[in-house]
Amino acid sequence: MSESKLKQLSLDFSVQIINLVKELKDMHETTISNQIGRSGTSIGANIYEANYAQGTKDFISKLEIALKEASETGYWLDLLFKTNYIDDVTYRSLSDQCTAIRVMLISSCKTAKNNLQTD
Repeated sequence: MSESKLKQLSLDFSVQIINLVKELKDMHETTISNQIGRSGTSIGANIYEANYAQGTKDFISKLEIALKEASETGYWLDLLFKTNYIDDVTYRSLSDQCTAIRVMLISSCKTAKNNLQTD
């Protein structure tokens, strides 16, 4: 896994989430838009923050927080789709991106934990 690829994916995803939030607010949906706005942009913020971690344990902690935020974002995407706030194409695109980020985060956490054990 390339850290720069994960950083870029999470940044691109955050941009799309912000654009989604704008669309939702135009539809006067504020509850879920606020939630997905926070969780969806927090993923990338924690990944970026992990690059300046104070050691491996802190690095793992930041990535695990990003993973939790990605999981929460997946929930909000499911809810938006099931309540017809987003269409199938938007849902699948964002959900697939969110899943790809989660997979990369899981892999990064496993690698970092293995490296911690061998130190």
